[in-house]
Amino acid sequence: MKHLLTRLGVRLSVLPVLLLPSVAFAQISEAETTLGAVGTELGSSADVGLEELIANGINVLLGALGIVFLILVVYAGFLYLTSQGDPEKGKKAIKLLTQAVIGLVIIIAAYAIASFVIGQLATVVT
Repeated sequence: MKHLLTRLGVRLSVLPVLLLPSVAFAQISEAETTLGAVGTELGSSADVGLEELIANGINVLLGALGIVFLILVVYAGFLYLTSQGDPEKGKKAIKLLTQAVIGLVIIIAAYAIASFVIGQLATVVT
């Protein structure tokens, strides 16, 4: 019974995430549902260059990877705290935390390289 309640709770906790787009577009009327109108409403313009579009995509991707890093660190900390002195679980948590930090270093390096390259492309294009 406890397992059934846990599964039901998890499924119900996902429901607000699925309904989030309808809440986000609640204030937009039907006349403004074209993509250009929505973009203008959000502060974007149609004059966005290719380098800015690529930079925005990279920033979104690296931001999502940062969220994955945070989840891994919290999970590794939870594993370490609940290991209760078991060396196997403790080693697993430390290994996961080490891998997450290495991943963060790679993400930061990728952001720095992408920022440099996009900046150089922007100066060459203009």
